[in-house]
Amino acid sequence: MKRDGRLSGLLHVLLHMAMQPGPHTSDALAKVMGTNPVVVRRLMAGLRDRGFVRSEKGHGGGWSIACDLHQLTLRDIYLALDSPDLLTMGHRSESPGCLVEQAVNAVLGETFAEAEALLLRRFGEVSLATLSGEVQMRQAARASA
Repeated sequence: MKRDGRLSGLLHVLLHMAMQPGPHTSDALAKVMGTNPVVVRRLMAGLRDRGFVRSEKGHGGGWSIACDLHQLTLRDIYLALDSPDLLTMGHRSESPGCLVEQAVNAVLGETFAEAEALLLRRFGEVSLATLSGEVQMRQAARASA
């Protein structure tokens, strides 16, 4: 099963944007993500709709960050992506009348819900400023090596 890399891709792009303020074209951001500019525009639209980024048309235009990185969390970005599935495992449903299948599905469902809640809570604790600090720390370590 293919994994959904949109959250990781958007975080990558936003951190590059934070490191080099100013407008960034969809073409330039697409190169950072290794994708097509149309994909970038589609992904960035969800962030724009929530006020996290803005876009300016014309010469010298492009995408720029429109909010405080300390306030923008991984959860905010996840929600801007319309909350894609966090876990790809599912339930077996071939025999809905089977008591074993019912018990397994009930326990798995509860466990999956708890795992997703924990992950979303953690996403809410991590800001883009925190991630930016991680990048800067890694840059400093690489420079001193």
